[in-house]
Amino acid sequence: MFGAVGWYWYAGMQVREQAVAVGRRACTDAGLQFLDDSVALSRTRFARNGSGQLQFLRDYRFEFSDTGDNRRPGVIRMLGNRVEWVSLDGEWQPGRAASVTRL
Repeated sequence: MFGAVGWYWYAGMQVREQAVAVGRRACTDAGLQFLDDSVALSRTRFARNGSGQLQFLRDYRFEFSDTGDNRRPGVIRMLGNRVEWVSLDGEWQPGRAASVTRL
């Protein structure tokens, strides 16, 4: 049991680090400020990937600013260690590249 808990924690930390990098890149691509240089896990559940395998589906919340004087919400959805989509203030963007063209 301790091994399973350790594996879940370690895998979660790896995915979280990737989510931070994706959030940072999405904000940079859109000309926004990625605030606090962090993400927070908001939801975890199981989902099937394209091959039908069960994986953890995790939603990470973060905040960004477009003016430097405000905070706006963002969400990154990860399926396993793959980025499903990024949302900047309700604008959903599919894919791994996390490129955002507009808000």
